[in-house]
Amino acid sequence: MEYVEIARAESERGELVLRERRPEGAPTSLELRANGVFVMDTVEVSTERALASAALELVEDPRAVVVGGLGLGYTMHEVLADQRVEKCAVVEIEEALVGWMRDGTIPHGPALLADQRVVVVVADIAHALAEARPATYDLVLLDVDNGPGYLVHEANAALYAPPFLTAARAALRPGGALVIWSADEAPELAAALTETFGDAEARPLEVLLQEREEHYWLYVARVRG
Repeated sequence: MEYVEIARAESERGELVLRERRPEGAPTSLELRANGVFVMDTVEVSTERALASAALELVEDPRAVVVGGLGLGYTMHEVLADQRVEKCAVVEIEEALVGWMRDGTIPHGPALLADQRVVVVVADIAHALAEARPATYDLVLLDVDNGPGYLVHEANAALYAPPFLTAARAALRPGGALVIWSADEAPELAAALTETFGDAEARPLEVLLQEREEHYWLYVARVRG
């Protein structure tokens, strides 16, 4: 397996690297790493798509959606595939990653961002939702980690605590939902969501990854309306 670095950036959170995997006799793929830790790649994107499609099924009229975390764009891509969506705001803290998506360093990026429903905001999702007008969104998808047990950055722990969850609730319209992806069960997150929203549920989700079944969780909290 050959790895070729495509792009590298430094920020106050550390190092972000985009590299190309060139397996012998197989198509090339992109891989994103943060501080040396694998984040995602373009080989297996079922989890990102499953998060978006399952979340969209939970809201009757998801006209305005906010996605916390750009990644390689596959969660956003699945959101945009739903014709009910009129606006998809993507909040990404790493400016370099947004740049790679815009300038074609990530080859599928320019086509995704050309969709007029997309608005990309370079910011911390916690700050973005705290500053959002009340009742702005129908759906908030949090896709910055694999849940509270697998943080990309330690500071992300705050995204699973009541202060952030309260800001997310305020940004949602009646009937809206906050959906958080988690690789494992997260009872403390469930308790924090229940404290903030009044009720919450953990939904098991099976995803087929390269012919093997993997079990994940969606943590869902709704604004009753």
